Amino acid sequence: MKSKNDFGQFRRKIFLRTIAVLAAAAAVIYLTYAVLLRGRFAKGMVALFQNTLGMDYDAALRFYERTFRSHMDAIILLSLLLVASALFYFYLRWLTRYFEDISKGMDALLQDVAGEISLPPELLPIERKMNLAKHTIDRQKSDMLLAEQKKNDLVMYLAHDLKTPLASSISYLNLLRDEKQLSEELREKYLTIALAKSERLEDLINEFLEIARYSLSTITLQYSEINLTRLLEQLVYEFQPVLNQKDLTCRLAAGEDIRLNCDADKMQRVFDNLLRNAVNYSYDGTEITIEAESGEDSVKLRFSNRGGTIPKEKLERIFEQFYRLDTGRGSSGAGLGLAIAKQIVTLHKGTVTAESGDGLTVFTVTLPISQ
Repeated sequence: MKSKNDFGQFRRKIFLRTIAVLAAAAAVIYLTYAVLLRGRFAKGMVALFQNTLGMDYDAALRFYERTFRSHMDAIILLSLLLVASALFYFYLRWLTRYFEDISKGMDALLQDVAGEISLPPELLPIERKMNLAKHTIDRQKSDMLLAEQKKNDLVMYLAHDLKTPLASSISYLNLLRDEKQLSEELREKYLTIALAKSERLEDLINEFLEIARYSLSTITLQYSEINLTRLLEQLVYEFQPVLNQKDLTCRLAAGEDIRLNCDADKMQRVFDNLLRNAVNYSYDGTEITIEAESGEDSVKLRFSNRGGTIPKEKLERIFEQFYRLDTGRGSSGAGLGLAIAKQIVTLHKGTVTAESGDGLTVFTVTLPISQ
């Protein structure tokens, strides 16, 4: 919070200008009284009447007394009012310039004029607040555009990725409906393919729904303390059928009873995605390694697998949504698994990185032990 002296310069300037106006008013009042009440005004008017109207001194003096002397109080009051009004008008005109400057600044803020808002030095605190509001609005607008772009990307990729399995599934179902003479063997084959395509559609839709949750909405984490070692042991056990399909082994190297404060369900999804990625891109008959170690403030996990080395330019984009490595490496997903993993880790205030060289790819996850 700013201090109460934010507008000190503004107050000082108004104070000094007010003093100047009051001093000017006092000087004018003094001069008015000096002229009107000390005889100088009367002498001047009598001399004026003598010179312009051709009167003698006595006649000019009587004319002055009839015209001015009897109304002197009203003349003095009127003179003072005129002087005060003029001074007050110029004072207000000067003061309202600040409101005009503030109004122009508000217009620039509302109309999204490029560049910084500039006000007189006395209004520097207001200028700072306006520019802060402008930057906040610009940032929010940028975030809205980014969110809109994300939604558009989701729709575009959804349409693209769902089209192929959906069309294939429809084709096989049409064959089953139209071809009455199909053998039982061929009918079973087509049903199996249609079912596989439908399951593929379900997997893709689930991935899109999950990435939409993390990208387009606010996720509330449900923290609890978990036994990380037991979670990883369960993960390896559940993946055993998938590992067997490629003759892979998975070695877990983790300390006993590593504790971690996290959202257990979401963190399990992270490890599931990383291990699934390792399985997809491992050479057949190789070993996948999961290492976990606990430090003073954080837990570090490494998922390592043997496969083709990932080029640096692809490694830099590997956590982007919908980014796939070359199809020759066996990826059949929508390119969302690693993006989802990164977003969940980021929500936990952790980091996930990837490195690849000499046929070894390592994903490293670092998480704070407590939140």
